[in-house]
Amino acid sequence: MGAQLRVYKQKIASAQTTKKITKAMELIAASRIQKAMARVRASSPYAQAVTRAVSAVATHSNVDHPLTSERAHIARSAVVIFTSDRGLAGAFNSQILREALELAELLRSEGKEPVFYLIGRKAVGYFQFRRLARVAEWVGDTDTPHFRTAQEIGETLVEAFIRGSAEGGVDEIHLVYNRFVSMMTQSPESVRLLPLEIVESEDAATATVFPLYEFEPEAQDVLDVLLPIYIHSRIFNAMLQSSAAKHAATQKAMKSASDNADKLITDYTRLRNNARQAEITQQIAEIVGGADALSSGK
Repeated sequence: MGAQLRVYKQKIASAQTTKKITKAMELIAASRIQKAMARVRASSPYAQAVTRAVSAVATHSNVDHPLTSERAHIARSAVVIFTSDRGLAGAFNSQILREALELAELLRSEGKEPVFYLIGRKAVGYFQFRRLARVAEWVGDTDTPHFRTAQEIGETLVEAFIRGSAEGGVDEIHLVYNRFVSMMTQSPESVRLLPLEIVESEDAATATVFPLYEFEPEAQDVLDVLLPIYIHSRIFNAMLQSSAAKHAATQKAMKSASDNADKLITDYTRLRNNARQAEITQQIAEIVGGADALSSGK
């Protein structure tokens, strides 16, 4: 009985230590998510406005720009996967990897070869473990993304897109990331970045009616300036969305872990009390039995 009590005490102490760690990580994630949400709120209107501006120029001009023109034959498609550098976030990374691989299978069924660009150590580790090919990878800037990383990613993708599949590049670019919906929901999302598609759908009541434009300087020059801004802003917004979603997923996972630790502590405390009661009962029975034996021997 004494050994059993020691085991239960050790398990209770272990669960209490685990609860302290998970509770601290939950509080850290809660503090970080507020900053991440603020950055998403600040970035999203700008990304949407740039997209509308680029769509308006592309729609109301006859310029055949390489970044807005649909290729006659799409042979290779870039799939950019946004994961995190750290784990302990529930299904955050696994669901985005599953979404990306499903997109890759869809592209293969359409006769396109998917090539992968990875963001975050979890995606890199997944591809390394399964010995899957990738073109480029970026790690170390997923918790608090910086715009210079988005610029570097955008320049790499644009360079591959301009080269085209005939010269080892790609013919279209897809972004796969977790979109922050709420503290409890993070939704995996696939977006085609290039060639440029028409602006996101809007409600009929609030949809913007674009006027007829006159471009000064030429529409080609306007697109040359706007398109890099569009690409960098969309990639940066995806990184911010993924960062906010990751912190929310971490907070939810750590809260669940803390609740499970509480349950373990309660269960082991009950078992310890039962074992202690059984030990006390056994000791009383031994004392009574000894007393009876002494009295009967007189």
